[in-house]
Amino acid sequence: MSPGKQASPGEAAAPMAAGARLEAMRRRARVSRVAVWTVIAAGPIALAVAIASTPTTVVAASAAKPTAVRTVPATDPGGYAQLFVGAWLRSRADDPTTAQARLAQSMAPDVELPDPAADAQSAPASVTAVRSAQRTGGVWSVTVAAQYANGSVRYYTVPVTADASASSFAVTGAPGMVTGPTRADVPKSAYGVSVPDGGLSSAVGEFLAAYLTGAGEVNRYLTPGVNLTAVFPTPYTAVAVQRISAIEETAAADQVPADGTKVRVLASVEARDATGRWPLAYELTLKARSGRWDIAALESGIAQDGGAQ
Repeated sequence: MSPGKQASPGEAAAPMAAGARLEAMRRRARVSRVAVWTVIAAGPIALAVAIASTPTTVVAASAAKPTAVRTVPATDPGGYAQLFVGAWLRSRADDPTTAQARLAQSMAPDVELPDPAADAQSAPASVTAVRSAQRTGGVWSVTVAAQYANGSVRYYTVPVTADASASSFAVTGAPGMVTGPTRADVPKSAYGVSVPDGGLSSAVGEFLAAYLTGAGEVNRYLTPGVNLTAVFPTPYTAVAVQRISAIEETAAADQVPADGTKVRVLASVEARDATGRWPLAYELTLKARSGRWDIAALESGIAQDGGAQ
């Protein structure tokens, strides 16, 4: 080789060093394979030890999203106040050992018992909580109605406090007699269309007869897929439709509309049993199918102006 083409010592050393490094890597790979097969042959315990001793790369976990906190509404102490007022009104200061007096004192130890005269009005026939208002924190004011046998009603407010978990209550003061709540204005009914006698009124009457008296099968009057069972035990012996009003004008048409058409009606009926006559009302949804009306839903509540509730 001519002097001009001879490699310098540094140039010759570079390929040799690279080859040495490559050979070393191959030897390490062969040793690793031998070690793995040796561990496998030694059994599962040795394999587990080998895996445990292998260097592990730890990856930092991403920050978790904050957990949504669901706020639990405060528990209404209306029932507690109702129970206290019922016991308090049935108690006498001159006989604190009665069951009612002991109950009232256990619920409000600092509240004095009443001292009615011998000829005073008898104890209330029923006591009902009619309004609960939360003031600040766990402090509530509950209005309770006491109804007497002669039809009179007296209203009392009761201060009640609740603990932080709303699982414990205490009456914090004596009841106060107040004026009862006034009657609210009733919105105009949405059922403004009078429905004449015809297919729709017949469907409603027959369905309610089956539903309330057991006269016939309820299912034959229902839209396919709707499930309703008759009231049991059968409460009435006869049901007669008095009036039907609807929201949609379609309900008053002479002909049954196209299949799938729905109307909402309010049926006022008279039900009879051995004890008397009972005026009832039912809100129903009907659906047209094959020239007839089927019952699609039996609703609760009465729709006001603006549509069904």
